[in-house]
Amino acid sequence: MNTRRPGRPARRPAAGTIDNPSALDPRTHHLTKQDPTMATTHETTTRTHSDATAVRQNRTRDMQLLPESMARAQMQHRSREAESERRALRVVNARRLQRKAERATRRARRALAMAVMQ
Repeated sequence: MNTRRPGRPARRPAAGTIDNPSALDPRTHHLTKQDPTMATTHETTTRTHSDATAVRQNRTRDMQLLPESMARAQMQHRSREAESERRALRVVNARRLQRKAERATRRARRALAMAVMQ
């Protein structure tokens, strides 16, 4: 005898929540007939409500700290960029001073050669 009302779908067992899954949910219901030396899947994957709360709080804290870590990464990138620019400027200045010193050396040699020739 069918006790359901016509037009209504069959009622499924409550699936539970992420933090507290229902033991009656067929997707999470595991066979109890296992080798006694093996730990059941349910025993190894059991999480308490406090574990789930801690995970959620950590995730929330991480999300709140995300802009701070992004800003820190951006500032580190900018400081590395500025340091590389400073290094490049030092190289350019050193080359300019080297060319200036070479010109001064050539002038001094030329002046010495002129003094010796006279």
